[in-house]
Amino acid sequence: MYDNSCKRLAETFPADFASWILGEPISLTTLQPSELSSEPIRVDSLIFLESSAVILHLEFQTSPDENMPLRMLDYWVRLRRKFPTRKIHQTVIYLKPSNSPLVSQNSFTSEETNHRFQIIKMWEQLPQSLRPYQGLIPFTALCQTDNPEELLQQAAKELEGIEDKEIKANLITATYVISGLALEEEIVKRILRQEIMRESSTYQGILRDGKAEGLAEGLAEGLARGKAEGKAEGKAEGRVETTRQIALNMLRSGISVDLITQFTGLTLEQIQTLQ
Repeated sequence: MYDNSCKRLAETFPADFASWILGEPISLTTLQPSELSSEPIRVDSLIFLESSAVILHLEFQTSPDENMPLRMLDYWVRLRRKFPTRKIHQTVIYLKPSNSPLVSQNSFTSEETNHRFQIIKMWEQLPQSLRPYQGLIPFTALCQTDNPEELLQQAAKELEGIEDKEIKANLITATYVISGLALEEEIVKRILRQEIMRESSTYQGILRDGKAEGLAEGLAEGLARGKAEGKAEGKAEGRVETTRQIALNMLRSGISVDLITQFTGLTLEQIQTLQ
């Protein structure tokens, strides 16, 4: 859910991400991973943005990944093979604080191979560094602070000042999701106006992807309620039924069977039975 929201922000506000990371508001469009190779590419946390001169590869991570350096090299090679004349800028954005040394690894080194990329730790970023960029408002609560709730309140004021209703709704939805990495859900609910989110294409997109089925009833409230009831009643069947209902909703929304198995944990045979 976090990765999905971040990717949508990058797709919707590419100039803001380019200005923040590259230092200039380059006009970028989305490059589909399928254009790089027939071999599978993990698409849940990465996005490629391209212009005629540069490709910006962003990876959003909520936790450390020991394979990240090799993956960045792999993606660089694929990009270079496809676009030999373009400059390639790779950045890994870590969202959740971690003391792991893995979040400081910014290179792949092996024998005579040395590949470097940029890393950004959101918890080390100053909140004022994001303020010039509307598309980065949802990350405010993750920035360097002793009081993330205060940062979220500041972000909420900025969001309320946006006149375009669709943009406001999309940004509030993304802020709701991403702020959950730093704050309890009840705090986020109290600060943000949830009713606006229903007008958001981002909200609808999250539902279509099946990454937050409960968002339709309060961003995962339905799923949490189903699990809570199952635990209270001591019935595993209640939890299974909740998962089946989520899978059915995803099927109705046209989500692929492979994604449904990934997000629900159901087997291929179980999903085919539901079909």
